[in-house]
Order: sequence, then C-alpha cells, then structure tokens
Amino acid sequence: MKALIATAAALFAAAPLAAAEPSPSPSPEQSEVIAAVEAFFDALESPDKTALATTMDPAGTIYIHDRMDPSAPEITVVPVAKHLENWAKSPPGLWERMVYRTVLVDGDMAQVWGPYRFVAGGRTTHCGIDSLSLVRRAEGWKVANTSFSMVPPADCAKLGAPEEPAR
Repeated sequence: MKALIATAAALFAAAPLAAAEPSPSPSPEQSEVIAAVEAFFDALESPDKTALATTMDPAGTIYIHDRMDPSAPEITVVPVAKHLENWAKSPPGLWERMVYRTVLVDGDMAQVWGPYRFVAGGRTTHCGIDSLSLVRRAEGWKVANTSFSMVPPADCAKLGAPEEPAR
C-alpha cells in the first residue's frame, strides 16, 4: 500500500500543472489501475517467475521499440504468452518501475503511460517510455497490450525515469 501511495503521488507530481491549481487525486478507478500496474511491477521483481502470469492477459501483445542504437532502431513484437514462457527462464534480481504520467480509464479498459527504468544485476540496462493497456477481467485489471521504447541509460534523466533502487 505504501508503494501505491508513493506511486500515486509521483503520478500527479510529475504531471504538468496549470498555474496555481492543486494536483488532482487519482479517482477510485485510476487507483485500481495503478494498483494493478504496481502488482505487475512487483511480479517482475519477484523471485517467483510464475507471478507475472497472474498480472497479464495471455492473449495480449508486447511491442518493443528498441532504440539502443539510434542508427538501427528495431521494433519487435512478442505475444504475451511467449513473453511469459521466456520470463520463467529470466535471471533473478530484475527491477522495473515507471512514473505514471497518464492514467486513463473508460469502463473496462485503461491506459497507463510514462517513463520507466529497467535494472538488472544492480545497474540500469535501459529506460524509455512504457505504454500499458489494461483490461478489466472478472478477476480484476490485467496488463494486456504493452508498447515500450528502449533507450540507453544516458537518456534516463532526460526522460524523467525513476531513480535506481537503493542498494
């Protein structure tokens, strides 16, 4: 819950503000979506490599916009079911978090957008912009379709990506 409150505060602190207007608080629906995204990131960090499957819709698709080498950008498309299979073989110690710049909810669909940082082996390997589409299922909100850019760590500050976790 503490992470949810900190995340909600970061979401609204990062949003551009109109002159002298207070930051809005997330709606109850936005809070539910933020909690689902937090569960997704917690599952990414979990040593239980099957935890991620509980936060994602296996029918979804992931688009990776790889700009690590700006002279040779690539777009890779991975079905969520294949990603979950690959994730089960991933090493421990991975961490990803994002700043929630935009959280939109319309009925049973939601969109969360903002900069993120990815850390492996105690160091940032890349960062970029996450765009997470969520769907509300009977068991709650699930991350379905995802697009994210990947840029070198040198670009993290410019994007406003979260800081690395304390070691």
